[in-house]
Amino acid sequence: MKTAWIGLGAMGWPMAGHLHERGHLAAVWNRSDEKARAFTAEHEGVIAADSPAALAASVDVVCLCVSADDDLREVVAALREGLRPGQVVVDHSTVAPATARELAEDLATLDVAFVDAPVTGGVEGAKNGQLAVMAGGDGQAVERVRPVIDSYARLLHHLGPSGAGQSAKAVNQLMVAGIAEAVCESLALMERLELPREPMLELLGGGAAGNWFLDKRGRTMLEDSFDTGFDPKLLVKDLRICDHLCREAGFDSAVLAQALGDYERLVEAGETGRDISALFRHK
Repeated sequence: MKTAWIGLGAMGWPMAGHLHERGHLAAVWNRSDEKARAFTAEHEGVIAADSPAALAASVDVVCLCVSADDDLREVVAALREGLRPGQVVVDHSTVAPATARELAEDLATLDVAFVDAPVTGGVEGAKNGQLAVMAGGDGQAVERVRPVIDSYARLLHHLGPSGAGQSAKAVNQLMVAGIAEAVCESLALMERLELPREPMLELLGGGAAGNWFLDKRGRTMLEDSFDTGFDPKLLVKDLRICDHLCREAGFDSAVLAQALGDYERLVEAGETGRDISALFRHK
């Protein structure tokens, strides 16, 4: 199935690389043409399209991974001229469910399916092809693109109509933020109490407190290393989406209130471009 990729960031580059390994990837496009050319130089047979519309005209599936709602709207608008009936656009960005529904309705007028399919698993999951994908949209369209998504995912579930994938991602991000808060705060207390690092990391990771964030970020945060991971400003964006959904649902979350405030302060402190575990510095 001929596939194109838009968005070659920290997540998008390795995901597109897995598509190439499986023989699906035909073309890429990125706002930075230099990055697109660098990708094609490393992945034989893949072309760098001149525009999103040109990219869309030559494939069956277009996969996207961009930063925010307005970026996604802009890219989809640029795709429209090159789209044709029967194609599928798969969006791996994290945006508001309402934005996913809006774009699905728009592309339906062209007889093009739109699947909102945000991912979880971090940069490590993208590099290892072990992401979990939460999909919303037409079920038949999801099944059509399953071989594509399986290139970089260990798990894919169709959760309902357009927007369901993004709603699921909001739930995921609320949990991610809460766990990150707990791990950063607990390890800060551990340091304050002068407990030995290595034995404590092994004990915490080997018991009921064990979790992905502790496993992947515990040691690095204690080493004051925050260069790989999830930018706090992106988590703030995600938590604001979650906050909007909670308000709509009449749901009160103490975890959300604490995490959103803490990560907003982390961004204000200039900790952007680093991992969310930098919160450890501020506990």
